[in-house]
Amino acid sequence: MGSRLGALLWRAALAALLVCGTGLLPWLSRTDPALTVLKARSADRDPTPETLAHIRARLGLDEGPVHLLGQWLAGLPRGDAGRSWISGAEVMPGLLQALGVSLLLVAVALLVALVTAAAVCARTLRLGAARRLAGRRAGGSGSAVLAALPEFLTASVLATVVGVQWGWLPALGWYGPQWTVLPAFALGLPAGAVLGRLLDDQLPGAFGESWALAAAARGLPGHRIARQALRRCVPGLLPNLGLFVVGLTGGSVAVEKIFDIPGLGRTTLQAAIAQDLPVLQAGALALVALAALTTALAHLAARRLIGPALRDGALHSLHRPAPPARTVLPLAYGALLLGVIAPGLPRDPLALDTGARLKPPSSAHPFGTDSLGRDILARVAHGALDTLLLALAVTALALIAGVLLGLVPALSGPLVDTVNAVPPVLAALFVAAVSGSGASTPVLAVAVVAWAPLAAHTSALLSQERATVHLTATRALGAGPWYLLRSELLPAVLPPVARHALLRLPGVALALASLGFLGLGAQAPSPEWGLLLAENQPYAERAPWAVLAPAAVLALLGVLAVTAAGGVRLPRLRRGRRQGRTAEHVAERLTSEPELAATR
Repeated sequence: MGSRLGALLWRAALAALLVCGTGLLPWLSRTDPALTVLKARSADRDPTPETLAHIRARLGLDEGPVHLLGQWLAGLPRGDAGRSWISGAEVMPGLLQALGVSLLLVAVALLVALVTAAAVCARTLRLGAARRLAGRRAGGSGSAVLAALPEFLTASVLATVVGVQWGWLPALGWYGPQWTVLPAFALGLPAGAVLGRLLDDQLPGAFGESWALAAAARGLPGHRIARQALRRCVPGLLPNLGLFVVGLTGGSVAVEKIFDIPGLGRTTLQAAIAQDLPVLQAGALALVALAALTTALAHLAARRLIGPALRDGALHSLHRPAPPARTVLPLAYGALLLGVIAPGLPRDPLALDTGARLKPPSSAHPFGTDSLGRDILARVAHGALDTLLLALAVTALALIAGVLLGLVPALSGPLVDTVNAVPPVLAALFVAAVSGSGASTPVLAVAVVAWAPLAAHTSALLSQERATVHLTATRALGAGPWYLLRSELLPAVLPPVARHALLRLPGVALALASLGFLGLGAQAPSPEWGLLLAENQPYAERAPWAVLAPAAVLALLGVLAVTAAGGVRLPRLRRGRRQGRTAEHVAERLTSEPELAATR
């Protein structure tokens, strides 16, 4: 009871800190909120001292941020979130409408993601049901391409081709269920590919547990064993599924912008740019509340799926020896990526040739040219150096922070929910307000939020690993906490979390690109990939090569990350392996004898 109360207080303190930080955004950025509000209301109006003074007096800006925040908080118990500084309308009705739009969109995107995840792990389920998983090597090239597709690029292609050229589905606006299909596919396909790969990584361990062997020996149908194996693995992914729901609710800004959807992400972005504090604070509070609710439902569903085995310490470890990963594919994809980047490095990415605007690929320009006649191969190659190195650095930091914080779930659980409720765009605005806008803004913003999924994954795997029979047996043999952590828990948790981090590497690059696409990162004429996509996206129909070239390199990076992730292994120490096998043998004897007796 005391731990739950402490977690609740910690969650409330983090939510209050986020709301207070949001309320201080104009003052942290050292800008005049009255001038920002005036420009948002009427960009052509002159900011005379009298006009700015009138806005300050009307909004109460002279009384300071503490008074404004207290006044806003006082109205929340009555359901009053204030009035918009820009439109003057009440905040709560508009916010609830935007939240409803985002939740409907996320619900359809979640359906797409689940179907995609099922398709990714279908082969493993089929082989496991037929007891033919021995020697199976992880695939994943197709899912890697899906995971590496930029959401905003997928949205642009779907809107242009399916919506405009073919006319099959509406491309702009939000007027009914038909308008949810294209944006839901743009959001759900990458997320489903990541979730499917994580699930596919755990399924072989579930099929190798003693209950599955006993069920097969009794002649149970393979599809029933596969269904139970799926149920065994899903609880470890439910926290990430909850993060996916919350992240898309507030983080699908680019997709909402392309499809002109009045969702919560777009509303929050507009409020942050215009410094419309009542709307921004209400949006941040709604995302935090949604994160807390989603986390509670995910934990409840995990406990329901696992049953009393989690409490009684009767689980088996999903960490099983895996066949050696293919080394040829990562080397081949790495060589291909290097072969794309190296020829473009000697070229000048800033050289203009207005007579060669939007030229198709040729021997002189293998990737074609952009709207200013610049060589796209040169810009992709030079942008790769910054994007790939930054993505690798952010992913490494996120892995270290995620594992360390995941070891302390009481501390990291509420922190993960709060951090995940902050869209990267809003995080970028906070970073820009504190340190100024520049090329480092996307890096800091993505680093602040990138560790959360890895910490949630670590905590979920640790909670199940601590409830395994072999860990109980190892503890009974006299092992101490440090030995259990070093030789049992970390070897079981680090490989899947490290593979998860590599799967997130293209996503980190995409997050950096997305912020550049929204104008919050590097500025022209930088060849950063997000800026390349943003600059060339208006010409996608006329010159598709200008967009497909950087997108193809991103997809290639995704394939490389997935195939390299399959080779992540953490060998145990010799002593740990010997004692681990002894404990696991004891555990198998304890659990397999009743199962074998039941099969006789």
